[in-house]
Amino acid sequence: MAENKILIIDFGSQYTQLIARRVRELGVLSMVVSLEDFPNYPDRDQLLGVILSGGPDSVYHSKHHVKHILELNIPVLGICYGMHILVKSLGGRVSKSDIREYGKTGVDIDTTSVLFKGVKQKQIGKYIDVWMSHGDSVTDVPAGMKVIAHNDSTPVVAFELVTRIFGLQFHPEVTHTDQGRKIISNFLFHVCGAKKSWTVKRIEKDLINDIRNTVGDKKVILGLSGGVDSSVSAVLIHRAIGAQLKCVFVDTGLLRLNEKEDVENLFVKNLNIKVDFVNARRKFFDALANQDDPERKRKIVGRCFVEVFQHHIRKNANYDFLAQGTIYPDVIESAVNSKSKTIKSHHNVGGLPKDLKFKLLEPLRILFKDEVRKLGTSMGIPRSIIQRHPFPGPGLGVRILGEVNRKNASILQKADHVFIDELVRSGQYDMVSQAFCVLLPVKSVGVMGDKRTYENVICVRSVNTIDFMTAKISKFKFEFLEKVANRIVNEVDGVNRVAYDITSKPPATIEWE
Repeated sequence: MAENKILIIDFGSQYTQLIARRVRELGVLSMVVSLEDFPNYPDRDQLLGVILSGGPDSVYHSKHHVKHILELNIPVLGICYGMHILVKSLGGRVSKSDIREYGKTGVDIDTTSVLFKGVKQKQIGKYIDVWMSHGDSVTDVPAGMKVIAHNDSTPVVAFELVTRIFGLQFHPEVTHTDQGRKIISNFLFHVCGAKKSWTVKRIEKDLINDIRNTVGDKKVILGLSGGVDSSVSAVLIHRAIGAQLKCVFVDTGLLRLNEKEDVENLFVKNLNIKVDFVNARRKFFDALANQDDPERKRKIVGRCFVEVFQHHIRKNANYDFLAQGTIYPDVIESAVNSKSKTIKSHHNVGGLPKDLKFKLLEPLRILFKDEVRKLGTSMGIPRSIIQRHPFPGPGLGVRILGEVNRKNASILQKADHVFIDELVRSGQYDMVSQAFCVLLPVKSVGVMGDKRTYENVICVRSVNTIDFMTAKISKFKFEFLEKVANRIVNEVDGVNRVAYDITSKPPATIEWE
């Protein structure tokens, strides 16, 4: 997709993807690469500017430099560690701070700088609140560099050099920084001269053209799960090439209740998209028998899916392209040279044998999740699909703690369906980020119908988050939780107790396994 863009150099910051999203939210295309990959980046002539991310390292222990980037003579903005790399590359010095700054703090800014144009300071004190996260500081400023922000602890909070090179010790991309969006906007539009051209209609048009140009008159096969990414991929590809697309839906037995029927109704009956349905429940449950280790279960589910999908698509030898719902975070986090720690492997990146001889088609690979949702909405995909909560690749296999079997899967499917149904009925589904049930590997004593019971325990989990890196519990009214618990106990055979997980992330993760 030919487009003028901002390039973000990733030094391992947890906020790198957030920077890219903030730039795109302002209507400008951004892409992420590592410093090692920058020399091979193919579209440097299309770059409007470069942003250097933060990172966990200290520059005085690092061999990094960005002189080759500065030689491009385009605007550069360094954030935190990125600022330190700029200073080091320009001949300045960065040293360990006597006082470290983590969290929100006030800084004085020079509003005559183009970077702070229109940024309003607090009336009392003449400062703005920003989010700091550093143990190093600039101690010697390179020649010609002008300090444009400071506070008592950090003499150089921000600088500029000939209104083209800028450094920020704080993080404008996080919501904790006052008017951070405005600061990024100033860099994009007043420094880089960017134009707002990254819109959902432009994205849809360009992606459809890209698919048509890539595929031509060949045929495409796509694994369809009913999730957001594969659903948007299916509709987008179908718009581009119509009947040249066939989808394959693998029923693992570990999906949401009625998932197969929902997919059939939408894609086959309403959208007239060809879908092959493969019932592989026995294979998955047989492979998962007597397995209770979470990582082992993940690998078994992944292996079984590959084997089933591989067997099916070998029967479709006349198809030339294998489509996947890979999105941009998958690409970034799976990059070989990325310094960011990969928390878990992605099902969409790699995984299928190389001898399948398919060409890979990943139409969403440059889009973030929020952009995928906007694209799906623009194409008329129902809200019930576009706004559904994240669902793990291994499905209910990692929400059943302990052994996974048909009985446990059925119990969890029904309990989860009740919880989600109550969220929808009460108008709270779109107010929480992710909600689901977990089947615990314990039983409890109860009394039902004047008889003693000894049955399963369901734990209800719901969180609110912006980026899924941190999350807080959803604070429902007790009356709502009581209603959910009563319905689960009364409607789901084999459950006599319901608990609510009130642990935030951190220290817990959102999923239990």
